[in-house]
Amino acid sequence: MEINNKIIKHYLKNVYFINGTAYAGKSTMVARLAEKYGMIQCQENYHFSVTGQLATPEEYPNICYFEIMKDWQEFLNRSPEEYERWIKDTTAELIEFEIADYHQVAIMLSPQAMSVDRFFDRGDLDKQFLLSQIQQAKDPEQTMKNFRACIERINSKESYEKFKSSGFFTIVRENNESDTREKTLEALAKHFGLE
Repeated sequence: MEINNKIIKHYLKNVYFINGTAYAGKSTMVARLAEKYGMIQCQENYHFSVTGQLATPEEYPNICYFEIMKDWQEFLNRSPEEYERWIKDTTAELIEFEIADYHQVAIMLSPQAMSVDRFFDRGDLDKQFLLSQIQQAKDPEQTMKNFRACIERINSKESYEKFKSSGFFTIVRENNESDTREKTLEALAKHFGLE
């Protein structure tokens, strides 16, 4: 059965998406928006709980990767090229689940050095879990080096420029010296029409 995009958009009219590069403040803003406006926070990789009910490895092998992977060491030690291909193919598969208008999408970007160097400088559970898995590897130093290369590849200048020129509302995190959370929150709330 084919469902018209207009119908899907109608049911997603109160859903907002924030995408972009690592360490740009996406998770922080999602949490703050949810708290301030009484919204449901779906967290990073929210789609696994939704698509897990609808997606099968045969139809969506990239979305279902965590169901079919051997273990976390396989995940962490893929080549940067394999990691990038998985990210791109997962994005392509998710397009069927995420249909939104301009005012429902925001892009948040940070410079590549910041997104790679500061990737694990956060207390969120996903990052700390990955860090613990790296520390359990046979060669933690090599696994960290490889995973950083993966992060560097998907947060490349090319990816940054694609996001920046996507036509969606974009906020760039230029540095991490000053606290811009309130200003960013206001800009996102205004863009999403929450104010």
